[in-house]
Amino acid sequence: MSSVADDPELFGLIERELERQNTTLQLIASENFTSRAVMAATGSVLTNKYSEGYPGKRYYGGNQVVDDVEDLARRRVCELFGAEHANVQPHSGSNANLAVYLATLDAGDTVLGLRLDQGGHLTHGSPVNISGRYYDFVSYGVTDSDERIDVDELRRLAEQHRPKLIVAGATAYPRVIDPAPIREVADAVGARFLFDAAHVAGLIAGGVHPNPTGVADVVTFTTHKTLRGPRGGCILSGGELAAAIDKAVFPGLQGGPLDHVVAGKAVAFHEALQPEFKAYAAQIVRNARALAAALAGHGLRIVSGGTDTHLLLVDLRRFDADLTGKKAQESLDRAGITCNKNTIPGDPRSPFVTSGLRLGTPAVTTTGMREAEMEQIAELIARVLRRPDDAGELAAVRDLVASLCSKFTPYP
Repeated sequence: MSSVADDPELFGLIERELERQNTTLQLIASENFTSRAVMAATGSVLTNKYSEGYPGKRYYGGNQVVDDVEDLARRRVCELFGAEHANVQPHSGSNANLAVYLATLDAGDTVLGLRLDQGGHLTHGSPVNISGRYYDFVSYGVTDSDERIDVDELRRLAEQHRPKLIVAGATAYPRVIDPAPIREVADAVGARFLFDAAHVAGLIAGGVHPNPTGVADVVTFTTHKTLRGPRGGCILSGGELAAAIDKAVFPGLQGGPLDHVVAGKAVAFHEALQPEFKAYAAQIVRNARALAAALAGHGLRIVSGGTDTHLLLVDLRRFDADLTGKKAQESLDRAGITCNKNTIPGDPRSPFVTSGLRLGTPAVTTTGMREAEMEQIAELIARVLRRPDDAGELAAVRDLVASLCSKFTPYP
């Protein structure tokens, strides 16, 4: 069998990526560093097995061990979130959302979802996504005043359009989303309620965000991001929808599950059940708030005035009217600070350019950084944004970033 030495080109690239992750700051809100145990499970011999179907009902033989692995993952995630039923097979959060749509909707049904440019996700009805092409999505947004979800608008739209499903959750919204008032709206119009917890699943598990399980009819999430597991998705539901959702995942959307990734999910769920994970989740939020406050101190406007979660949005327009999110991202990348451009509410620029940045603290918190380091990071970001075209300044910041990362290395 081949070894690392047989493919030096590919494994040389992996080494370069390891060096990048160890020596630069990872501030993308949807990224994190998994444990070595998660990576070991994901890189295990389970990658060799085909197991179409579900435990006890497979279409191939030899699944005795795989059945136990999947059952273990399902038991652990149900315990973690207090769920009745779990499907751990979705390959992604997008697949998980689409499976819920397939299980609960007919083509053309009306759905309410948060607008993409107000913090929602592509799968919440964007016209370029399958969700917006196959279903009649009506979008709600945030208020102009405080840039928080406009529950009054959501209620008005629900009463007007009588949707079959209401989708909550976001990919670029810095505030807690309380599921209770959305449940009330759904009940009032006879709609089902899906809570997409992709970004906040780890915060829910850690007790620093309200748990939508048992409030929403269905909860979907990714197993990476704040949950710190392998890349993949998961669906939680009550018994009423369990069979329909399982059928929608397989054979509706996917073939064989990625058993090695399911094993990595099981490891992540076990890690999230430990007491120290609660401390980790709380520190993520403290770090995000500290970073937001420090950036505001450097003259940057923080969308909605701050954050309750792991992420924050920066509005660049008041800092420098000519500085776009695209330009800021590129300059920060050259300085060793990884983040992403992002649209902000009312953004006049296209999603490819944007007027904002999205920053997140899950990965830097995993490395052990705390509030003091967030102040240092804010200072470094401000230096880059003040002089985004100054090669000497970017190089100087990159050296300072490398020095900081040498004290908080994820994979020494």
